[in-house]
Amino acid sequence: MTTPPRISCVILGHNYGRYLDRAITSCLDQEPGGYVLHEIVVIDDGSTDETEEVCRRYRDRVRIVRRDCQGFGPTLTDAFLLTGGDWVAPLDADDWFHPAKLRICAEAIIEDRLFIEHWEYVVDADGCPFIADPHPGGNTSTLLVQRDAALTLLPVTNEIFFHALREAGHGHVLPVPLVHYRVHAHNMTDRRTPGVSQHYRANVCTALAHRLRTMAAAPPSWATATVLRRMSHRFYAQAAGHRVEAHVQTGDRPACPRPLAAMLVGTIRSCAPPGPWLRAFASAVTGHPQAPLRELDNGGAGDTESDHSNTRA
Repeated sequence: MTTPPRISCVILGHNYGRYLDRAITSCLDQEPGGYVLHEIVVIDDGSTDETEEVCRRYRDRVRIVRRDCQGFGPTLTDAFLLTGGDWVAPLDADDWFHPAKLRICAEAIIEDRLFIEHWEYVVDADGCPFIADPHPGGNTSTLLVQRDAALTLLPVTNEIFFHALREAGHGHVLPVPLVHYRVHAHNMTDRRTPGVSQHYRANVCTALAHRLRTMAAAPPSWATATVLRRMSHRFYAQAAGHRVEAHVQTGDRPACPRPLAAMLVGTIRSCAPPGPWLRAFASAVTGHPQAPLRELDNGGAGDTESDHSNTRA
């Protein structure tokens, strides 16, 4: 008889105390299924608001890790270092899980699968629907990651690092919304300033590409050296694509040829489909961004891109 997977839910928070109660409750109220809820951990990354008070109410059911502010990357890294489950389900403290999150994700766990992502509901600051239809995921709160595989990628600066497991052929996407992603005036990613989010993601993809190239010298169990090198080229191409988008957003189209050339080289070397490069080229020629900035009614912050990423320093 197969042993049910043990899942650790880890809530990542920095001054999101006003939302934390709902995040914790969503982990405690998960539907039963073919898994074991191994633990719920809250990592309080140096909050100065009511976070500590909220945590105190749950201290008998939740493990609290409180420390000086270290930033999102170290916090996400610790989500895997400080837990003991077979799988880790990270959750930003301003989001909350659907009650069926763990049950449905556990049903998708099969041999050789190391990374599961699902769709999301996008809501506003008050938790009311902001977009009528479910939206693709890829961000922190939409993931379930096999812990041993994740450890080979640490330290990370962003959840995009774990996308390497999907790129290596060990991922699965569930087109089912299993988290509520909250867009509000205090989101930690700046998507109102043209180019900022794109430059950030370009830096993350470049760092991941460097990591994968280094790992090829001593490959982990989930990828060969050849696969890691190919993936490295693909993430270099993605980084260049983000830089093209940043230049288009800021109106600096004369700066596009260099990253476009780098993106083309990475696309060819990784044997990736040419579609993303063709779209980036068209965007550079027309001057129309692929991901135009949006102003939201609830404070004008955030957007609904599938790879929205926490950029706390």
